[in-house]
Amino acid sequence: MFDTVSQLEIFPTDLQMRRVDPERNMRRFYRMSIQPDLFGGASLVREWGRIGYRGQMMVEPHADEGQAVTALMKLARVKQRRGYA
Repeated sequence: MFDTVSQLEIFPTDLQMRRVDPERNMRRFYRMSIQPDLFGGASLVREWGRIGYRGQMMVEPHADEGQAVTALMKLARVKQRRGYA
């Protein structure tokens, strides 16, 4: 009768943020995505660096997708406080 919408479908699994300040010659990006792993869990993949360059990457393993989404949302709040949009 009703479509059962999982709570995880409401939250983002990919997020791209930027921080640009020409006066300080600052052009940064921060990208996060949640990817399934081979063991039934989920990984939060974080990429950051200067816009136009490759940057760095870090993979955080989590037990399930819910924990990975929670970590993504916490990091997004921290980055927004630091000027990323």
